[in-house]
Amino acid sequence: MSSNSSNFLVLLKTFTESLERAFAANDIEVLKADYDAARASDNDKKTALHQAFRDMLLTKTEDIPAIERFISFAVNSCRKDMTVATMPVVLLGDIFDAVTLDRAEQIFTYVENNVAIWKEECFFTACKHNLLRMCNDLLRRLSRSQNTVFCGRILLFLAKFFPFSERSGLNIISEFNLENITEYGMDGNEMAVDQLSGGADPEVDGEPAEENKLKIDYNLYCKFWALQDFFRNPNQCYNKVQWKTFETHAKSVLSAFSSFKLEEHRASSTSSDPATKPSDIGGSTTAAAAANNCPMEEDQIRESGHFFAKFLTNPKLLSLQLSDSNFRRSVLVQFLILFQYLNSTVKFKAETHVLTQAQSDWLKETETQVYQLIEESPPNGKKFANTARHMLLREELWNSWKNEGCKEFKRPEAALEDTSSSTVAVAGGAASGGAATSTASGRPPAKRPRKPLGDLIRDATKQGKFYMGNSEITRLWNLCPDNLQACKGTDRNFLPSLETYLENPKEKQDPSFEWRALRLLARQSPHFFTLFNSPSYKVADYLESVRKKIQKDKLDIKLEHAIQEETAPTNAEQPEAEGEGLVGEEEHEQMDTELLKTEQLTPEDKNTHKTLAVTKAQLSELAPSIGRDWKKLATKLGYSADEIQYFESEHATVADQCCHLLTLWFDDDMDASLDNLAYILEGLDMIPAADAVKQMIALLTEKVEEVSE
Repeated sequence: MSSNSSNFLVLLKTFTESLERAFAANDIEVLKADYDAARASDNDKKTALHQAFRDMLLTKTEDIPAIERFISFAVNSCRKDMTVATMPVVLLGDIFDAVTLDRAEQIFTYVENNVAIWKEECFFTACKHNLLRMCNDLLRRLSRSQNTVFCGRILLFLAKFFPFSERSGLNIISEFNLENITEYGMDGNEMAVDQLSGGADPEVDGEPAEENKLKIDYNLYCKFWALQDFFRNPNQCYNKVQWKTFETHAKSVLSAFSSFKLEEHRASSTSSDPATKPSDIGGSTTAAAAANNCPMEEDQIRESGHFFAKFLTNPKLLSLQLSDSNFRRSVLVQFLILFQYLNSTVKFKAETHVLTQAQSDWLKETETQVYQLIEESPPNGKKFANTARHMLLREELWNSWKNEGCKEFKRPEAALEDTSSSTVAVAGGAASGGAATSTASGRPPAKRPRKPLGDLIRDATKQGKFYMGNSEITRLWNLCPDNLQACKGTDRNFLPSLETYLENPKEKQDPSFEWRALRLLARQSPHFFTLFNSPSYKVADYLESVRKKIQKDKLDIKLEHAIQEETAPTNAEQPEAEGEGLVGEEEHEQMDTELLKTEQLTPEDKNTHKTLAVTKAQLSELAPSIGRDWKKLATKLGYSADEIQYFESEHATVADQCCHLLTLWFDDDMDASLDNLAYILEGLDMIPAADAVKQMIALLTEKVEEVSE
């Protein structure tokens, strides 16, 4: 153990002296020569040199340029394989722990400028965890409200250093920072109504400044800061009660912004109120530029403006904050971000997190108003609005990328090779008179690998869409989120009303008119199930009687409704809308009652629907036409073998047996009729008997019509 310790101390002393000489001469070869000359294992030499670097760095904490050169020297030693790859990051961690935050912010510039070094193959795998730990240690030392810019630089560096698909840097399941709570509130008597007039005196040139005044009261103060809770957790907006609160607060705040224009406030150069001087609110340079109506340069804006990640919620500051352009822009951009989230398709949104059509329309109108307010906010309002619109458009692309599973970005190497080879071929063809050009054009372009169908369907399902295999069909299928509901829309109902269809005389010449009329009657009227009880009537006569019945019902309902309106006592205290609703309900109930009545037929309807009575003598005439096939008919009518045997034993002749069968059937069966008998005989291929029944139906119908006349 003592031997190893003495060997380490000797190596440490040797490498410390060599490192000082090499760093002073800025020559890595000096250190390399002493490293190779040392007689020890590589592990011992690397450990000793590693400690020499760390000891020497702590002597240079006051000289920032020297620290940067020393870290670069350590990078070169890693490339020469004299130390481990984590050496530069370990040195950076040591120096950040040993210096103040101001110096750490200056040294971090070196880390940002050399991000390409940390992403090299020899450093990335070994250093990524050390760099992440180093940055997290810095973030823990910093204040999110006072060191906002430094925190942002660290986060941006990590975003540049790690690949986009790094899972540790992604908010995969779309969580919100619910711990970011904005505290506000006070006793109501602490805040009196304040009038904000753009920082001008109450009287200018002896005239009171009545225009462009905004009342700041406790109600507006509470509504304004209550919006931060919705910005913190946008999912509250999908609750109906919370949405109503958000909508009310947003209207009040945006109305306050609209009623107070910053241009007039910036143009005021004679402000005497020290609490509302332009230099205190947005900087004297900004106010001067706005007063002269000249656009400011970007460098001037950066130098004059101040950025605050967290604003104070003291009620006495609200009037000054509303006159600050940066403050106003921060709030308006928060509105835009919230609106985009509510309208976007996010993979991890709950199924119930869907806006209604009225909510979507309100968001669209309010978004237009917000952009208009941003354009009206100096300086360079229109440019700022275009920039915000562009950034939100890019955010939609990132949202789509997250919905697809945060796939790793890769360069299309095959496509680049094909492009380069074709370019070379075209250039060669131009030099040789076009021969190579024809060769390049004759070769078919490389086909892009097609994505598997299952993956396409899975990705579309995650986005709540359908994939149909064809781009145009897919577009049509996704026009409406609920296709079944779209099919039920009133614009897709092409059926005419029953009354209109029956009153069209031209259609009655069409052979399919009766079939279509019956279909409409079954869909739109209960008469189909109550009036057409016997199939022996003509369909045309039945439809005509239905048409008359519908007209009569409508007239009766209108007449009764008119009588009720005349006789009903007026009630002045009852709201008009409520009275109309009651009349409508009574009218619907009355229509249902009238349509379900079946006994109130007109004399003409009763004659038309009179049952064709059949006598025993007429059945005796039909029996010979059926003949010996009456047993087959009896089986079809539902009689058993014992009953058929009974008919045979009671009568000697076939005609009497058949007549007895038909008589019992007409007496016992409710559905027994000549039409049904003809239909059954046709089904049994007893055509002559069916024709005889039809002839008897025609004769009986003529007799009924004569009696009716």
